[in-house]
Amino acid sequence: MFIDPKNITMDVLNLATLMPMLIAIGGGLVILTIDLIKENIHKSLYVMLTILILFVDLGATLGLNFGPNEKGFFDVMLIDGLAILSQVLILVASVLFIPLALTSKRFHEYSYPEFFALFLFMIAGFQFMVSSDNLILIFIGLETASLSLYTLIAMHNRHNSFEAAVKYFTMGALAAGFFTMGSAVLYGISGSLELYQIAPAIQSRMGEPGMMMFLLGGAGLLLTAFAFKLSLFPFHTWAPDVYEGASAPLAGYMSVVPKIAAFVVSMRIFEMFIDLQIEWVQTMIIILSVLTMTLANLMALVQEDVKRMLAYSSISHAGFVMVAIALATEKANIGIFLYYGLFMFTNLGAFAMLWVSRHKHRVHHARYDHPYEKFSGMVKIMPMGAIVMGLFMLSLAGVPPFSVFWGKVYLMSATIDAGYTWLAIIMGLNSAIAAYYYLKLVVYMFLKEPTEQVTKETTYYNVSKPLLTILGLAVFVTVGSIFYVDPLIEYITEMIRATNFGI
Repeated sequence: MFIDPKNITMDVLNLATLMPMLIAIGGGLVILTIDLIKENIHKSLYVMLTILILFVDLGATLGLNFGPNEKGFFDVMLIDGLAILSQVLILVASVLFIPLALTSKRFHEYSYPEFFALFLFMIAGFQFMVSSDNLILIFIGLETASLSLYTLIAMHNRHNSFEAAVKYFTMGALAAGFFTMGSAVLYGISGSLELYQIAPAIQSRMGEPGMMMFLLGGAGLLLTAFAFKLSLFPFHTWAPDVYEGASAPLAGYMSVVPKIAAFVVSMRIFEMFIDLQIEWVQTMIIILSVLTMTLANLMALVQEDVKRMLAYSSISHAGFVMVAIALATEKANIGIFLYYGLFMFTNLGAFAMLWVSRHKHRVHHARYDHPYEKFSGMVKIMPMGAIVMGLFMLSLAGVPPFSVFWGKVYLMSATIDAGYTWLAIIMGLNSAIAAYYYLKLVVYMFLKEPTEQVTKETTYYNVSKPLLTILGLAVFVTVGSIFYVDPLIEYITEMIRATNFGI
């Protein structure tokens, strides 16, 4: 959209819409500047400074005026209910993650100020992704976040961490290529990169010869790009290796926050196609969802390492939630955020528990850090740790009344209401399959005897006050979710209704 420079005013710029991202970027630059002025400052300063910046960012986000058509900065920023809601989830998850940097001296990456600066740059990238319907700005946010995340993984400084970073970079570059080509096709069809202008342009040209072929190409390329980012079948194979190579808390963070951002962009793009009644897009998403949740569950069944099992389970959860994109109903959209709002605490807690049970050396398995055998008899060595991990496993399995159960039930209810009873049955069967590998870990912790290696290495259990605080909060949300599900649904509903989807 062309704007005469003479008519540019502060109202047109609406710089307040950029404030959350500028706070994150500015915070990262402040951290780097402090390091330039004085080196070797204890990491606790950077941790507390990062948390402060995130809280200021959260306050700026909640203070924004939002609505279905609230625009800013030459109309490339879109501050609707979806943008606010997703940014809140991203920032809350980040506040949960950062204190884990205080839990151990063994993970050296947390002693570098660059780690926290890159983390804040990554947050800014995710915020740009979810706060725009301009395909160029979405791409810039996507690449900013991705490039920062590749580096954060590599900073773990282990052989498999470098391998994971390279794999993630390679897959991310491929996904970026698909996204760029898909965006180019949509631009060629509509003459615009703004989704609110692309939709009516497509609708007005639906009857033209060859138009459906171009739509198939554009939507297919974009769906492939987000299948990479969301680790959907058959583009999921990078995820277990990357999660394994990253530190346990960062792997838990990766299983939630990047997917929230990718789901938001997917909602904006693919629900546009579904509202235009392009049925094959809906069919493709349903097929991807069913294959992803089913095959990921089957792969999780045969894993020997708990971290890889959780990686495959995260893939399955993404497939489960992707069903809501295909439904494109208000209830399904609410279900996405209800699910990830509850799943966030449980999954971060489960991955953090892997850190609690971390041993200095691979004493159980030459290949894996977290084999099931390492958790044998954990209830006799670390009773509270076993109980907490058991609660997380029961929640991820969808056992009532724990948190993820409510997300699963709500999404299955939305699926039935949309007329896809057979799909809800498949979702239920997959939840039953998942219960097996989650309960397998519970059996090891509570019903097996500790191995000799576990007994010898108990001094390496890593428990500290910041970690206990985060785990306590995760347990509180997991167990007490029954009391706040309704207020959470009401808040999410209000935000979803302040959003325009499709046309």
